[in-house]
Amino acid sequence: MSGFILVDRKTAYLMPPSLEDWLNEDHLARFIVEVIDQLDLSNLTRRYAGRGSKAYHPSMLLGILVYGYASGIFSSRRLERATYDSVAFRFIAAGSHPDHDTLATFRRRFLAEVVDVFMQVLELAKEMHLLKLGTISLDGTKIHANASRHSALSHGHIEKLEVQLKAEVQELLALAEQADQADVPDGANLPEEIKRREDRLSVMADATRKIAARAEERFQREKAEYEEKMARRAAKEKEAGKKLGGKPPKAPEPGPRASDQINLTDEQSRIMPVSGGGFEQCYNAQASADVATLLVVATHVTQAPNDKEQVAPMLALVKAQSEVLGMPNCLLADTGYCSEKNILACEAAQLTPFIAVARDQHHPDWRERHSEPAPLPPNTTAVQSMAHRLKTKAGRAQYALRKQTIEPVFGIIKSVMGFRQFSLRGLANVNGEWSLVCLAWNLKRMAVLRPKFG
Repeated sequence: MSGFILVDRKTAYLMPPSLEDWLNEDHLARFIVEVIDQLDLSNLTRRYAGRGSKAYHPSMLLGILVYGYASGIFSSRRLERATYDSVAFRFIAAGSHPDHDTLATFRRRFLAEVVDVFMQVLELAKEMHLLKLGTISLDGTKIHANASRHSALSHGHIEKLEVQLKAEVQELLALAEQADQADVPDGANLPEEIKRREDRLSVMADATRKIAARAEERFQREKAEYEEKMARRAAKEKEAGKKLGGKPPKAPEPGPRASDQINLTDEQSRIMPVSGGGFEQCYNAQASADVATLLVVATHVTQAPNDKEQVAPMLALVKAQSEVLGMPNCLLADTGYCSEKNILACEAAQLTPFIAVARDQHHPDWRERHSEPAPLPPNTTAVQSMAHRLKTKAGRAQYALRKQTIEPVFGIIKSVMGFRQFSLRGLANVNGEWSLVCLAWNLKRMAVLRPKFG
């Protein structure tokens, strides 16, 4: 029929096609290649010995990984397949096809160097006048570990299971010594059954030792906190000249608790509460983002399920980067970060903190939004000063920026980019992978910001 455009898959090209013609000029893959070509990758290239067959260049493998994370492809096998199926990946790989083992090995081998690449990209963003770094917003999100929570064993369950398995081993040994094994079910291999239980007991013994080591670390930490509280209580009693009312702090107890758990697949991950209810095997991924541009400026991953102790590590990271990126002047965080210690730490770092001291009401009286609080009385605590600051019009306007900064970043990373579970295991590895995720986010964001600020 003459009314349709002709579809012809048989005619060969008269001239070889060019990959340059297959992508739009503003395509993200082009931007990623352009940025990576400007980076100093000598920390990666010098790790190659130069022996054997020629290796793929780190800039190309890094480009495949970054574009993969930016477009929701994290599996090395899917990345290999994409170099055949996707024009964008073909462009980055320049028509070559690194196999999945090469990509997985490269990712695992150079995770530590990704942190340096992350910093170089931020430095480039500053040179391009994309990074403002005046106010930063801090928050954390739970990312699933590459392990099931059903692979976790609690100390109490291990104790019960050890009794059961030891009794079964003794029973099987007794059956094996009998000349007449009529009581043995058909198809049962006694040596294999015994070995299976002994292997399980060995794994549980190792898990018990690790749980005990964690419990000792916790006891020493809680003991130091208890002694500090008792010293403060004694000082107050001495100042008042009488004993304080109320119950004194309870001394911590040594040893593991029945609820202490360890995961046999990824022992460094932890059971954590997740949004929507329930508990999952997770890591707590922290990030601080520039309010003006939504670029992530610092990252780290912690095993702690709450955020209370994460201000100091983030401030240390921001301060370490300040010579290159500059120092922000404000920090926004939700009530999960609120403590007097964290407020004082921000002030010591010369950042004005805006940390919520309590959850906001969903429907406050309209007069509150148009009124200023009464002046602060003298000798107020750091938390009281923070609460007063957040009640001012300027404070409310500043804190309101938090929800439109870091929460959209996490939302896009998890829902649009599709990153909800780490591919790697172990705290050091997931720290590197989280930096890779945020690097991919920053490049996506820079590609959007470049026309706006350029």
